[in-house]
Amino acid sequence: MGRWRDGHGELTVRGDGDAGPTVCVPLEIAASYRARTRGLLGRDSLDGALLLSPANSVHTFRMRMPIDVAYLDRRLRVVAVRTMPPGRLGLPRLRARHVLEAEAGAMEGWGLRVGARLTIDLGSP
Repeated sequence: MGRWRDGHGELTVRGDGDAGPTVCVPLEIAASYRARTRGLLGRDSLDGALLLSPANSVHTFRMRMPIDVAYLDRRLRVVAVRTMPPGRLGLPRLRARHVLEAEAGAMEGWGLRVGARLTIDLGSP
């Protein structure tokens, strides 16, 4: 994957081996240092997901809500999924190049789990 830019797109979650259902989710992309640093701070909710890139760890200090966190490798395959309450520091994942954040419970509803393949459609600029 090339370098991302701050913006919006659509995330597609495919099940293991393309056997599971396909789910499309609104996506925000935080690629600049400023956008990655802000992340979900100050928000009470999120419609869809937030992609932090490049990133291999996150924290939930000063957050208002628990979040689901998926660590993605360079091919957008999920290498780990965690739910983090506010006030926690996530350990860095060696193979992770991107981090996907969503409201707690959302990723389970999408069928997102370790091994799932994700695609990102940036749409028209």
